[in-house]
Amino acid sequence: METSLWWYVVLVLLVGLERVAELVVSLRNAKWSFAQGGVESGKGHYPFMVVLHTGLLAGCLVEAIVADRPFVPELGWTMLAVVVLAQGLRWWCITVLGRQWNTRVIVVPGLSLVAGGPYRWIRHPNYVAVVLEGVALPLVHTSWVTAVVFTVLNLPLLAVRIRAEEAALDTALTR
Repeated sequence: METSLWWYVVLVLLVGLERVAELVVSLRNAKWSFAQGGVESGKGHYPFMVVLHTGLLAGCLVEAIVADRPFVPELGWTMLAVVVLAQGLRWWCITVLGRQWNTRVIVVPGLSLVAGGPYRWIRHPNYVAVVLEGVALPLVHTSWVTAVVFTVLNLPLLAVRIRAEEAALDTALTR
């Protein structure tokens, strides 16, 4: 296995570990939210989201290895920078939302919307990070099929997810 592919495997594994860290934070925040009277919405799409995001990581590795995708420096380094920026944006969102951040749609009635950080400019900045990462991570090692499949499946999922979040927030804010 060539050196660039080994580094790519390490990168994808690191992103996988980052996902585990997100789940740890999410579980802690869910426990807090439920203790505060939080209500979960949109449970139906969540398993598909987990499978799709796990599939992104697996697809990156399988395509790069099985299809023998090359590392193209101009594309690879640029996409690596996008992956790093997407991770930064994601953790900025997590930090700004604090206990209100979750991988699930859990809203605590009575809490106000967060309007700081990236939420000052865009309503759902975490999903910008998801979209960027879904394209960029596979393209670090030219796994273009994975990038396309993830994006095509992720866009309708995001539409469902955002509708669920908006409805949950509207309900919580009117209570």
